[in-house]
Amino acid sequence: MATAELNNKSASDSMDPKLFDAAACYHTFLEDQELSTPVATFKVFTEFIKCSQAPTVTEFLQTLTQVGDTIQAASMYDAKEWKLPTSTRKRNPHKATIATLAGIHLFNQFVRRNTGDFTELEELKANLLARSTLILQKATSARDRIAVTGSQFVHDNAVILVHSYSRTVMSVLQYAANVENKRFKVYVTEGRPTSDGLTAVSELQASGIPCAAVLDSAVGFILDKVDMVFVGAEGVVENGGIINQIGTYQIALVAKALGKPIYAIAESYKFVRLYPLNQYDLPSITPDIVTFSNRRKSSSNALEQADESQSNDLALSNPSVDYTPPQYLTLLLTDLGVLTPSGVSDELIKLYL
Repeated sequence: MATAELNNKSASDSMDPKLFDAAACYHTFLEDQELSTPVATFKVFTEFIKCSQAPTVTEFLQTLTQVGDTIQAASMYDAKEWKLPTSTRKRNPHKATIATLAGIHLFNQFVRRNTGDFTELEELKANLLARSTLILQKATSARDRIAVTGSQFVHDNAVILVHSYSRTVMSVLQYAANVENKRFKVYVTEGRPTSDGLTAVSELQASGIPCAAVLDSAVGFILDKVDMVFVGAEGVVENGGIINQIGTYQIALVAKALGKPIYAIAESYKFVRLYPLNQYDLPSITPDIVTFSNRRKSSSNALEQADESQSNDLALSNPSVDYTPPQYLTLLLTDLGVLTPSGVSDELIKLYL
């Protein structure tokens, strides 16, 4: 026990929290609304490398693990807080721990690939920083490449359903309208409990794209008028399924039943080595939604009890993301090109082998 405590103390001292606060750095990067969560996570690691005072390679790698754990813990807390309507934290789309996990996995693999070639710590750190700069430059242009790829699927006079708010989906629609001058209409689901879909409506209208918000519960009603469905993704798992804002799965089910194509639009750095078996096998906060209450409430005071506190309880007692299996997705539109769901595993093999 004493040895373990001594090792933990040594690793903690080498990170020197006075010089580097991983959670604060993570939140600072997330203030940039255009920066995706995995890229923000990757940037936190690079900032840590710059100020790390670890004396050996071993301790340096140990503190990198600590940084990853700190970021993951911060994202778990944020995923819970951001979906509250009364949250004082600045509203933004970074709401799923799966995206943070994708960034941590990507950086860990990046380190594993480069560590074996160096025995000197300073040489290793210099190499990691140089290579990470190239990776971040490529990541920055990922959304632009997706916009070009995805706009090919938007045709004149199309009617598109979009779920809530996704920066990659927005980039595709804005590129198709403003660069390729295509004319189309968009329905946007409200995206409860954060109602981020209303933000998407405002941005689309500002870009001159005809659009309208619809209730999440009206998806089945509106899909008969839709030609295709666009959804973003917080993470793309090994089998080609996606983890995204709650409601994506039910939209995919209805779209499949009605024969409507559904396209998942995501950056390749959101590909993550996970294989969820069902909705309850996700690396995120999954409330016990199947727990029932036996408290009776009279109908006469039901409206009086629907106050702010109850709204918060409802948001907290429901999940913020769900899992859509690959069989319900038509194609994935990525910065690597157009992929079938089965093609995701091939790309992950290239990255991790």
